[in-house]
Amino acid sequence: MFTRSLIAFLATVRDAVPGRETEFEKTIEKAKLIISSIPGFRSLQLSKCVEQPNKYLLLVEWDTLEDHVEGFRGSPSYQQWRALLHEFYDPFPTVLHFENRVRVIAERM
Repeated sequence: MFTRSLIAFLATVRDAVPGRETEFEKTIEKAKLIISSIPGFRSLQLSKCVEQPNKYLLLVEWDTLEDHVEGFRGSPSYQQWRALLHEFYDPFPTVLHFENRVRVIAERM
C-alpha cells in the first residue's frame, strides 16, 4: 500500500527510436491530453538531450505514488498512452519514482 501523503515524481530517461524524434514529440503532444486527465496528475515536462538528440527526460509529477501506479497505470487511459508511445522506445525506458527533497527557484526582478 502506498502512502497518500507522499508527493511522488516519475522521472524517465527515454531513448526514442533514432530518426523518429520529431514524430515522438508530436505524439507526446497528443498523449499529454490523456495523462493530464488522470486524478492526481500535476505536470509533465519533456526535455531533449542536447548532446544525444534521441535521448529524452520525461518528468511527470503526481500528487502521490498511488496516483501514478494504481490510478494511471491501472486505467484504460494508460492503455491509450501505451498504444501511442511505446513504439518509440528503444529500449523500454527505466521508470523510477522520486520524492522532492530540495527545490530552488530563482527570484528574478
